[in-house]
Amino acid sequence: MQSADPPSAQLSLTWLDAAGLLGVALLLAAYAGTVTGRVAATRPAALAVNLAGSLLILASLRGTFNLPSAVVEIAWASVAAVGLIRHARR
Repeated sequence: MQSADPPSAQLSLTWLDAAGLLGVALLLAAYAGTVTGRVAATRPAALAVNLAGSLLILASLRGTFNLPSAVVEIAWASVAAVGLIRHARR
């Protein structure tokens, strides 16, 4: 039996897609750690993971740009960066 999808509809993963998926995994891991109480949201490690995840997702948008996603990730990265800067000044 043949696949219902035409060959062009098959999944192909680029390095930008892989970067975006890694970014999503980092953000979800940081969020899960915060929600479960295993990670303090204001700790540098959590902030760095959030910043890295956001930047990876932003990088992935170079392949297929999406303005709402870019706005969310810029905001997320900015909040994490401000948190890291504030922590470094203490």
